[in-house]
Amino acid sequence: MTGLRWGILATGGIAGAFASDLRTAGLDLVAVGSRSQESADAFAARFDIPRAHPSYEALVADPEVDIIYVSTPHPMHHENARLALEAGKHVLVEKAFTLNRAEAEDLQRLAADRGLLAMEAMWTRYLPHMVRIREIIAAGTLGEIRAVSADHTQLLPSDPEHRLNALELGGGALLDLGIYPISFVWDILGAPTGIHAVSRLIETGADAEVATVMTHDGGAISTTLSSSRAAGPNAASIIGTAARIDIDRVWYTPTTFRVVQPDGTVIEEYVSEVDGRGMQYQALAAERLVGEGLLEGDILPIAETVAIMGTLDEIRAQIGVRYPREEADNG
Repeated sequence: MTGLRWGILATGGIAGAFASDLRTAGLDLVAVGSRSQESADAFAARFDIPRAHPSYEALVADPEVDIIYVSTPHPMHHENARLALEAGKHVLVEKAFTLNRAEAEDLQRLAADRGLLAMEAMWTRYLPHMVRIREIIAAGTLGEIRAVSADHTQLLPSDPEHRLNALELGGGALLDLGIYPISFVWDILGAPTGIHAVSRLIETGADAEVATVMTHDGGAISTTLSSSRAAGPNAASIIGTAARIDIDRVWYTPTTFRVVQPDGTVIEEYVSEVDGRGMQYQALAAERLVGEGLLEGDILPIAETVAIMGTLDEIRAQIGVRYPREEADNG
């Protein structure tokens, strides 16, 4: 434990979940920043945070803060994380890390130049059941992995003005939901060697459903499905020649899984026992990396985060989704 002092940038729902899990883990949450003093004060009172700042600039300037969790909507991640890095703070940035690969590369360079940790808050990767799954795979229990599948499907608000459906806010199923199964596939199979994506777009131009079929080294195949307009099983499978892993609903949260042989014999069943939502594990990982003087770890290196953003860029190119700021940047 490094005793890092945490600040939270923005006060939305995901920020509240993270703050709660920081408290559960006994980590040092010392400050919050919002765009208004009223919002910052309310959040600070809710989570017993000693300092509440009325702006993001004031938060990053706080000398008592070492690391900042960036929880604003996707289009603001780059600007907000850059603000914190330029102020000398480590950052844990909500997923999807940025809007696109170019923004992610910029943060990667800046963090390296400043000797700071920039880490994507893909909290699923740090959960105990995912740690155990990687151990099982490394031991060769599954044999050769031939296929991976995962869905992230929810019935979310259909209001065209809701941020989930607004392109100017990075809306659509891909960045909010699809990042989970896409990152999961990367975790298990590595970079795709081929990508095919299809989608259904809504009236705002945002993607309501996205499906992918990707190939990987050795010919393995992955499939993902994400939807913001219908709730599915939210399960995942890793299929090998010697056994498979079936991860139960909801696969990207603390859950159960089974290792099943081809004849149906269950050779291991794992049950998660996690306090809170489980977001503290990524914070503990960040603290450990900083304590060891490392700028990235092996669970999700920043270079992999950047490459995953490139995969999302390719998916968007195939389904015809561009964000307004990208259009502006290209003149």
